[in-house]
Amino acid sequence: MAWKEVVQTVGFRKEIIGLAKQAGVNVRELCRRFKVSPKTVYKWIRREREEGSLENRSRRPHRSPGRMAAAMEGKILSMRQQYRGWGARKIKTRLEVLGNRNVPVASAIHRVLQRNGAIDGGEGLKHQAWHRFEHEAPNQLWQMDFKGWFRTNDGTHCHPLTVMDDHSRYMVCLEACRNQQGETVQLKLTETFRRYGLPERMTMDNGSPWGGDDGSGYTPLTAWLIRLGVAVSHSRPYHPQTQGKDERFHRTLDVELLGWQQFRNLEHVQRQLEPYRHVYNHERPHQALGMNVPASRYQISRRSFPETLPAIEYDSGDLVRTVQVRGHISYRRQMILVGKAFRGYPVALRPTREDGIVDIYFCHQRVRRVDLRPGQP
Repeated sequence: MAWKEVVQTVGFRKEIIGLAKQAGVNVRELCRRFKVSPKTVYKWIRREREEGSLENRSRRPHRSPGRMAAAMEGKILSMRQQYRGWGARKIKTRLEVLGNRNVPVASAIHRVLQRNGAIDGGEGLKHQAWHRFEHEAPNQLWQMDFKGWFRTNDGTHCHPLTVMDDHSRYMVCLEACRNQQGETVQLKLTETFRRYGLPERMTMDNGSPWGGDDGSGYTPLTAWLIRLGVAVSHSRPYHPQTQGKDERFHRTLDVELLGWQQFRNLEHVQRQLEPYRHVYNHERPHQALGMNVPASRYQISRRSFPETLPAIEYDSGDLVRTVQVRGHISYRRQMILVGKAFRGYPVALRPTREDGIVDIYFCHQRVRRVDLRPGQP
């Protein structure tokens, strides 16, 4: 195939190398998704192994005999300035990853930050967070949400779209969107799916553009996801902790980037979000991951994105009805709401073990359970 020209930033190269090193990864499939040749990727891997870096770095020696303490303090302060919002534990881990020797303990680093006014008075070494539930493998579940919008200097509303892998905390999507419309999200997800493949399931809240306003809970966007073979689930109303990992990322994004930066326009926001996404995935130690980085636990999905939607098929024993314009189907002389998101599509009715109770499926997903027993609404 003809390889297209892509923007090969340092972060772009590092991301591909990190994904290519994961066990069992098909490198040629990875290259196809990222639109680079395998020869180029292997060259980057060799260069990283031989030179230790893909970017221009200072040749200043890591150690200065007789001034080790002062040199280390300078590195700590420099790292705090480079990674705003990072605490002592993250700075300690990152210094060790970069090959520094005799890195002080976290409490000593914290004192250096305090002594030099590089840390707020109320910011201290926090206790380890309680263990949160996580899925066993990458791509079993992705969490998706919009962060609260803000206005850029030219008056444009920016709505950051975030999509996180539940198992690894890897941010597969961090995009500055002009609105929260379903068409915009579908465009961003299409590019994400082409790179990282399809997850088994995605969860989101009940708001627009993925929460239906007709009582069904589905929209054209979630119907599209279901047709792709992705299971869709929504968080419980007024329970944002269901989206806890993504919600926590929003606070981190505020502290480390959005809260102190001014943005000229939407394009300027995206130019800042992309390098930050690389830092978060590949450099920022994560306490919930044992101070490892999300990239150490993430692999691309083996389920490739289909450029053409698969046909909707049901079992021969299913009773199939077509959803009408107003989102209903007719069954046993009753009009049953399925959802406007499915209008024009066939759905399957499947009896349950309880007499009079029927499940309605769209593709692989049950979208409604109906009680047809006498006296039930």
